[in-house]
Amino acid sequence: MAGKAAAPGTAVLLVTANVGSLFDDPENLQKNWLQEFYQVVHAHRPHFLALHCQEFGGKNYEASMSHVDKFVRELLSGDAMREYSRARVYLDENYESQEHFTCKWSRKGFIRTRWCLADCAFDLVNIHLFHDASNLVAWETSPSVYSGIRHKALGYVLDRIIDQRFEKASYFVFGDFNFRLDSKSVVETLCTKATMQTVRAADTNEVVKLIFRESDNDRKVMLQLEKKLFDYFNQEVFRDDNGTALLEFDKELSVFKDRLYELDISFPPSYPYSEDSSQGRQYMNTRCPAWCDRVLMSPSAKELILRSESEEKVVTYDHIGPSVCMGDHKPVFLAFRMAPGAGKRCQRHEGTPGETPLQHKEPRAPTAASTDPPERHC
Repeated sequence: MAGKAAAPGTAVLLVTANVGSLFDDPENLQKNWLQEFYQVVHAHRPHFLALHCQEFGGKNYEASMSHVDKFVRELLSGDAMREYSRARVYLDENYESQEHFTCKWSRKGFIRTRWCLADCAFDLVNIHLFHDASNLVAWETSPSVYSGIRHKALGYVLDRIIDQRFEKASYFVFGDFNFRLDSKSVVETLCTKATMQTVRAADTNEVVKLIFRESDNDRKVMLQLEKKLFDYFNQEVFRDDNGTALLEFDKELSVFKDRLYELDISFPPSYPYSEDSSQGRQYMNTRCPAWCDRVLMSPSAKELILRSESEEKVVTYDHIGPSVCMGDHKPVFLAFRMAPGAGKRCQRHEGTPGETPLQHKEPRAPTAASTDPPERHC
C-alpha cells in the first residue's frame, strides 16, 4: 500500500463484464467470479473503480432479476471494497416497462456518466452493441452485414458524445462491443487446404450447414458451420500465444482509428467461453472466438494516462479469470494512473438529460464523485 501511495497520479481501474451467465447459474458462477474480480482490485488498489456490466440480471431477466440486489450487496461487501468511501450504482431493473427497458428484445444500448476525479472531468460510456445472429450470414461477405450494423451504432454513440450542444470531456468507452473477427477471412485461413460441402434444407433449399474437410488425411472434418455452430477441430489456435495471430482479422475498430484508441491486446479472445463451471479455459463451439469485450478511449483520454519513465508497469490492459469460468465472457480491464492536473478541469453542473434513441440513458452526474486521492471510490 505504501508503495502504491507513493506513486504519482491517481490509480484508476476500468472493468467491463457481460454478466448474463452469472444470473442464469448464480450458485456455481458468482462466487468464483467475485473472487477473481476482487483479486484484480487487490492487485491494482485503484483510487477510482468503474465496473460496466452488460446483461445484468441475466439473459432470462424476467426469471433472474430477483438475484440482482443480492449480487450487488455481495459485490460491494467484499474485503477488496471496504477501503472505498462511497459507491454509485446505476441499474435498469424495471423490465415490466417494456417501452423503456434497455431494448426489450436485445438488451443493447449505452449509458453515459460524467465524473470528476483529481479535478479532472471525464465521461464513462457503458456500451453493448449488436451480435452476430447467424454464423452463416456472417460468413457470406467481408466485412459482414453485422459489422456494418455495429459500425452505424457505434458511430451514433460517438456522435452523441461529441454533440456540440454539450460541453466536451475526455471519454472512455468500455463494454461488450460484440466485435467479431472477419468470419470469411478467418474461415478461409483456417481451412486453406479444405474442401467445402454445402448442406441445404430439403423443403426450402436454404443453406443450413457448411462442412470443411481436409483434401487428404481421410477427408477429416476441420470445421462445421451452422447458424449457431462454429465447431473447429483445434481450439488451441485461439489460445496459443493468446490467439494474437488472429488479431489481423479483428478489423471492426479500424473504421474508428481517428476517434478511438486502444492499447495493444495481449490476452486471448474474451468470448464465447464455456458456461460449465469446471471448464475455465474452454470455448463453446457456438461462435468463432473474438475480442468482444474492450476498453477504448478518445484521443484526449489517452493523454490522461500517466506513463511512468521508470520500469514500473503502470498501465495494464488484460482479462480476468484466465483459468476460471467467468461465464461466456471473460471480463476485461484497464488499469492506469491519471496524471496530476491532466485533462479538463471539473465544471460543477448537472449532467445532460437522457434520450430515447438506442436506449441512451444519461444519468445526472453525482457531485459526490468529485474527490482527490487517497479517498477511494467505486
